[in-house]
Amino acid sequence: MPHVHIPAPARDLTGGEVDVEVEASSVRRLIGALDLRFPGFADRVLEEGELKPGLRVAIDGHISPMGVLARLETDSQVHFLTAIGGG
Repeated sequence: MPHVHIPAPARDLTGGEVDVEVEASSVRRLIGALDLRFPGFADRVLEEGELKPGLRVAIDGHISPMGVLARLETDSQVHFLTAIGGG
């Protein structure tokens, strides 16, 4: 099952769990499964069905340009990352 690192702003929904495993074949399905397990998770990461602005998903250490459409393997490592601005 894909292994998901829960971002700090959503850990209040998971009872403090940082890493969980979720059965899913895509990021969209992973978010849906997380929302069933931890109600409100989808609201934290989605806006109109897409990742919220400034939020990216990294799969196996690489930022995915596919967003919620990205495919997952059974051993995928998934991280939700917020964009960091600077200058």
